[in-house]
Amino acid sequence: MEQQRIFPTGATGRGLNLEGLIEKFSNFTPKPDDVRGDHDLNGFSPKPHNREAAVLVPIVKREEGLSVLLTKRTDHLSNHPGQISFPGGHIEDHDETPEHAALRETEEEVGLPHDYIQVVGRLNAYITRTGFHVVPVVGVVDVPFPVTPDPHEVAEVFEVPLAFLMDPANHQKCSRVFMGKQRHFWAMPYKEYYIWGATAGMIRNLYMFLCEE
Repeated sequence: MEQQRIFPTGATGRGLNLEGLIEKFSNFTPKPDDVRGDHDLNGFSPKPHNREAAVLVPIVKREEGLSVLLTKRTDHLSNHPGQISFPGGHIEDHDETPEHAALRETEEEVGLPHDYIQVVGRLNAYITRTGFHVVPVVGVVDVPFPVTPDPHEVAEVFEVPLAFLMDPANHQKCSRVFMGKQRHFWAMPYKEYYIWGATAGMIRNLYMFLCEE
């Protein structure tokens, strides 16, 4: 059976297939001191952090092409209400690894059991402006899979084609004034969804890992 291509042949894809993605992650171990974050576009060093978190970057194996599963947070949450995010959250004391935390939080938030997910690796850790040290865990999701969002945390679960997210033409550098300072960030609008901030930053890192030489 022919391996599924992640991207169409062309400038953004380099003909990678799912097998190639898995192999690439198998040969990559992020260095603890090589962190990415909101500071990259803003010209300052990351602040010390004391809050550890992990998210799952779920790559779904659809017949029509790979996609990335994302969530829209509910509007009443105190942190990042209404924003687009990966499933994930705090690393708790009982979590043995960031992978365990990402899978646990994914099942709690969207009802996607870990049995459907093959963890293939990690991206470089990402430090947010608010001081979270986030480990992005990349997993391949088999279909069909159940989804039962937690109505308190998740307003919607949706997917975006991976090829769209890996096309740099869809990566926008944006800025806005926040607390009197100009802040720069990545954004990747898709249909009615506005993907921006840390989530877009981690997607940008995935693009740099998979697509850039």
